[in-house]
Amino acid sequence: MGKTISCSVLLALIYCFYLLFATALDTITPSKSIKDPDVIISQNGVFRLGFFSLANSSNRYVGILYNQIPVQTVVWVANRNRLLEDSSGILNILDDCSLVVSNGKAEVLWSSHVNNTAPNATTAQLLDTGNLVLSNGEDGASSLCESFEDPSNAFIETMKISTDVKKGRKVELKSWKSIDDPSDGNFSLSLEPFNSPEGIIRKNNELYYRTGPWNGNTFIGLIDKYTAYLEGFDVVADNPQQPYYMTYEISNDSMLIYGELDSQGKFTEWKWDAGKGNWIFKYSSYKTNCDVYGYCGAFGICDSSRRPICCCLKGFKPRNIEEWSRGNWSSGCFRTTPLQCQRDNNNGSGAGQGDDGFLEMKRMKVPAFPHPSSISNGQCKDQCMNMKNCSCMAYAYDDGIGCMLWSGDLIDVQKFSASGVDLYIRLPFSELDKVKSSKIIVITTVIAGILIITISTLFLWCRIAKYKGNTYEKYLYV
Repeated sequence: MGKTISCSVLLALIYCFYLLFATALDTITPSKSIKDPDVIISQNGVFRLGFFSLANSSNRYVGILYNQIPVQTVVWVANRNRLLEDSSGILNILDDCSLVVSNGKAEVLWSSHVNNTAPNATTAQLLDTGNLVLSNGEDGASSLCESFEDPSNAFIETMKISTDVKKGRKVELKSWKSIDDPSDGNFSLSLEPFNSPEGIIRKNNELYYRTGPWNGNTFIGLIDKYTAYLEGFDVVADNPQQPYYMTYEISNDSMLIYGELDSQGKFTEWKWDAGKGNWIFKYSSYKTNCDVYGYCGAFGICDSSRRPICCCLKGFKPRNIEEWSRGNWSSGCFRTTPLQCQRDNNNGSGAGQGDDGFLEMKRMKVPAFPHPSSISNGQCKDQCMNMKNCSCMAYAYDDGIGCMLWSGDLIDVQKFSASGVDLYIRLPFSELDKVKSSKIIVITTVIAGILIITISTLFLWCRIAKYKGNTYEKYLYV
């Protein structure tokens, strides 16, 4: 009997020790903090939370890093804007239930700023997703705050970049100032609902880059939108009453991918290569200057394959010739001939010169801020033509979005070599006639050139044949 009781007590002690050890592995509690250089590790060892320094610096930070790869890769930083100058740091839960980073002088450098009605039950657990969740321990589902809700510069699997229009709240990436300084930089990445959801990068709160609208499968403003980088990527924007968000989850468990918004405003996707023991480049949002928002100004078109890369749309001219000659195209272009509907609105002047029409431009990144419409493709043109006050400047159609209409200035138009959408620009009949005339001239020139080459070739062939014939006759008479 005594042996049985002793065994039971021993097992109970072992179990309690296991619980204590397991808790210490991935969880911080009011009675269990971590001090530099201690860490906690997620259950399956994927991520760790602890103190670290960056290259060429002795400053200390508290953050989340990949735990199973040899290259230090930081995915979240707590005290990014207030560094630790030595190794006296501590990460613990205070009496008000806030998770804080403090230095040796007990100065709080970072805080989660939450309050819990059950202070003794508050825990901070690092999950295998890389998410640090501060929750009410009595009810694990009751999350008080998460690192995923205040991301740094990294976008990892299952994280959601979101916008809650109803509450006016965003979850967005923030760039570092430099590779050695994780404090907030000049760039941010977010999902903006606009009229259709788009991925947006801002520089000092000004629009810097956009992906084009989401069509249910991809962002239509990406040059290589059909590449494999979109595997597992999704945007949820079905209900305006619910937050819009974008996320990704790779079906292949052996594949490790993460995205990073760097200090220059470029969003880059990296893939871990175990053979090389390093991250390899997979995708980047920024390829040429054409990717910078509005690089060629209003009614300008950017084509990275041409020099100069900016020109005006057909029927438009540079607004400031001097600036354009210096390579500054931001002033954009202006229409040289008013639309027929504009002339009609101005006392009907110009009547009888023909109606407005549309110039087709293939493989384009569509302009910013479209107005989507659910009508069928065949009705897009009519709807644009019949909008009040001659306001519709262009239209396009995508199967996943429907008709897209633009009024006002057309900004951030780009020519793609592949993919893209067919864009139709509204022009007066006189400008369309010039385009047709130009095409006729080109076609005529090409045909004439072919005829000249053909005739010249025949003439040369006849001369050669005649020369050979004369030579053969002379040979016979000799």
